[in-house]
Amino acid sequence: MKTRSNDWIVGAVIVASMVGIVAATLYLQQADIGQKRLEVTARFRDVGNLQVGNAVVIRGVPAGRVQQISLAPEGWVAVRLNMNEGITLPTDPVVLIQASTLFGEWQATITPREAAPANREVLAALGEVTGAPQGTLPGAVLPDIAQLTTVAGGIAGNVASVAERVRTAFNDSAALELRQSIRNFSVLSNDLARAVRVQSRNLDSIVIGVRAGVADVAVASASLRHTLTRADSATAQGEIQTIIAETARTATNLVEASDRLNTLTRSLDAAERSLRSVVSKADSVLGKVDRGEGSLGLLVNDPSLYRNSDSLLIDLRALLADIKKNPKRYFSLSVF
Repeated sequence: MKTRSNDWIVGAVIVASMVGIVAATLYLQQADIGQKRLEVTARFRDVGNLQVGNAVVIRGVPAGRVQQISLAPEGWVAVRLNMNEGITLPTDPVVLIQASTLFGEWQATITPREAAPANREVLAALGEVTGAPQGTLPGAVLPDIAQLTTVAGGIAGNVASVAERVRTAFNDSAALELRQSIRNFSVLSNDLARAVRVQSRNLDSIVIGVRAGVADVAVASASLRHTLTRADSATAQGEIQTIIAETARTATNLVEASDRLNTLTRSLDAAERSLRSVVSKADSVLGKVDRGEGSLGLLVNDPSLYRNSDSLLIDLRALLADIKKNPKRYFSLSVF
C-alpha cells in the first residue's frame, strides 16, 4: 500500500515538473494561449542580426514578436510578424529593423512611411515594391552602432589627415611668408590711403566742375523750354500741318522732276548712240577720202586735178571777158 502511494507521488511530481517546464517555455516565448493574433508579413533585402522572437514595436510600445524569417524568391527575405490582439497598424506602414540595445539585441519597428529616416539607402529599399505580394509591407535595415562607429572612425581619420596636411603646409617658411604678406598688405594700405587723400582733393575739383556743368544744363534746359514754348505758340494755328502739306507737295514735285530727268537721260543716251554712229560713219568717209578712195578722195589727193581746175577757171574768165566785149560773136538776135 505504501509502495503504491509513493508511485502516485512520483507521478505527480513528474507531471508537475512537465507542466512547469511547458509553462516556463511559453512564458519565455511570451506565448498567449487562446488570444487571437494578427500576422503581418514584411520583406527585406537584408535583415541584419534580426532573429525569431525579437520584439515588434509600434511608437515605442511592444506590439508583437518576430515569428518567422525565411528566404523568398528574387533575393528577398520574408519576415512574418505576430502582432498582439487589438493592435492597429499605422497609415501606410513600413517596417524598420534596428538595434534596440548596445548588447546586440534587435527589434522590428512598424512606423508610417513619412516618419522613416531621410536616408537614401533606406528610402530606396522602402521604394522597392515591384513584385511584392498583396498585403506585404516594405522594409529596410537602419544602420547600427557598429556601422556608425566605423563611419565615424573613417571621418576621424580623414580629419586627422587634413590636419596633418595643414600642419605641413603652415611650417616656419609659410609663417615667414605670411608675415611678409601682412607687411606688404600694410604698405599697400598706406599707399591706398595716400591715393585716397589725393583723389579726394581731385574729387572736390571734379564736384565743383560737375556743379558748374549742372548749372549750365539747367540754363540750357530753361532755354529749350522757352524755345519749345515759342514753337508751341507758333504752331497753334495749324502751321505744322501747312508745313507738312507743303513738304508733301515739294516731295511730289521732286518725284516728277526725277521722272523727267530719267526720261531726259534715256533720250540723251539714244542721242549719244546716234551721234556715235554718225561720228563712226563720218570717220569712215574721211578715212576713205584720206586714202584717195572715190571721187572726192581723188579730187582731194590728186594735184593734177587742182592744176587743171585752175587752168579751166582761167579759160572761163577769158571767155566771159570776150563775151562781154563781143557778144554778137556768140549770140545772134533777129526781130520779126
